[in-house]
Amino acid sequence: MQLDDILHINNCKADRSSLSTTPNTKTDLVNMNGPKHKFCTKLSSTYLRKWWITIVVAAALIIGGIVVACEFTVLIDAVVDRMVALRPGAKTFGWWAKPPVEPRISLYIYNVTNADDFLSNGSKAIVDEVGPYVYSETWEKVNIVENDNGTLSYNLRKIYSFREDLSVGPEDDVVIVPNIPMLSATSQSKHAARFLRLAMASIMDILKIKPFVQVSVGQLLWGYEDPLLKLAKDVVPKEQKLPYEEFGLLYGKNGTSSDRVTVNTGVDDIRRYGIIDNFNGRTHLPHWTTDACNTLAGTDGSIFPPHIDHDRILHVYDKDLCRLLPLVFEKEVMTSNEVPGYRFTPPEWVFADVDSHPDNMCFCPAGKPSCSPNGLFNVSLCQYDSPIMLSFPHFYLADESLRTQVEGISPPVKEKHQFFFDVQPKMGTTLRVRARIQINLAVSQVFDIKQEGIDNLPDEVTDLMRFAEQVPPKIRVALIVGLCTLGVILLLLSTFCLIRNSHRQSTLHLEGSNYLATAQVDMNKKQNKDNQPARY
Repeated sequence: MQLDDILHINNCKADRSSLSTTPNTKTDLVNMNGPKHKFCTKLSSTYLRKWWITIVVAAALIIGGIVVACEFTVLIDAVVDRMVALRPGAKTFGWWAKPPVEPRISLYIYNVTNADDFLSNGSKAIVDEVGPYVYSETWEKVNIVENDNGTLSYNLRKIYSFREDLSVGPEDDVVIVPNIPMLSATSQSKHAARFLRLAMASIMDILKIKPFVQVSVGQLLWGYEDPLLKLAKDVVPKEQKLPYEEFGLLYGKNGTSSDRVTVNTGVDDIRRYGIIDNFNGRTHLPHWTTDACNTLAGTDGSIFPPHIDHDRILHVYDKDLCRLLPLVFEKEVMTSNEVPGYRFTPPEWVFADVDSHPDNMCFCPAGKPSCSPNGLFNVSLCQYDSPIMLSFPHFYLADESLRTQVEGISPPVKEKHQFFFDVQPKMGTTLRVRARIQINLAVSQVFDIKQEGIDNLPDEVTDLMRFAEQVPPKIRVALIVGLCTLGVILLLLSTFCLIRNSHRQSTLHLEGSNYLATAQVDMNKKQNKDNQPARY
């Protein structure tokens, strides 16, 4: 081994003069074999520096795996928030504006079979449930305007098409039902002066208006000419006139609604995504006694703020419900397209009486006497003082006594009569709806309307939901396992090689030092021999 090669191995600012001939050989050998000199030698090796870099890379991979484990969900949530926010031109905006679904409304009508006995003898009303009469719907939000405060305003267009192939009969089927205009007029005149009530009774007698009417299913839904409404058109002051000339449960709803709805886009705050900002300029309803009961801070039911958990309470507003309807988590479900969802349903106390749930007192504007029985909700304030009360079909979750007051109504069955929304929790999109509501009059039960909302979403929508639900968790696990495994392997390999090569460097350093020491001793001996005087 050459002397210059040994000096190159020990390249840590070594003073080349330390290898020169000097009488202090022991000191030089100590310096060459000292801990500092060995450490510098190891660090200065180009080969070993590569393994140090490998260790750094391995550590970075492990740290990356830990970061993915902790923050990957946050990243995916941010991507979902970006995707679902209502931005004009985005795919989700198009789905919101014109839903790619065909909702259906199925109506069941209770035909009164003993109207004469009920009126003359006070017999218990006997009803016969007929139906369903099915209509398919197309929804589209029109006149959309983007506002500066992160909201969108629109009008809703609904087009109904009768589906006789899915119905029990044609729209011409005749039924006998309570005369809602007459009962409404009677209800409105109950606080009037006695002579006005007598005049009203005389008018009804002259016009031969009776508490029950015989109409076709189509007339009941879409409108028929009523003598009282015709009279009111000519007599009642303009400011008190009803906004329609005929009576029908869905009168004026087959087309573009005049109601102007403003909702939050979620672009600025995803927690407000789809939440109603105002309805016809109002941020609260005017009917109830507290702001909490008058609030409109819910959605139309098609979308909800994303990242839903079991503890979230969803809220839906529909004008006909006359209030915000709360929905609570019931169970996890799976659609036919293998998209997981959460089922939300109204809590049992939603239509409870004030004795069972005191918070419902705010829905009694005239005090406790005006409160509804357990299981009913009085919407007369929203229906021109008509004595209309809502319940779930067949008085589901209501007192049994309400159902037994009328003959012909079978006991409620949860699977057939429950109101629920199935929602995709990550994106907040509604998967399936059964918005089942029964409309009741004070004199007798009339009809049972079951909103057959969404059964199945298009494949394009469900594919996106399935991807958002299933793929990110798999990617997260794969990244965590891959990064951590690769990092650990590199760390172990680099550590092993580092220790092995450090040992080799130490051996090489020791051999070089021994060689130098031997060379130095031989050189000293030679010099001493040369310095001795010659003997003759």
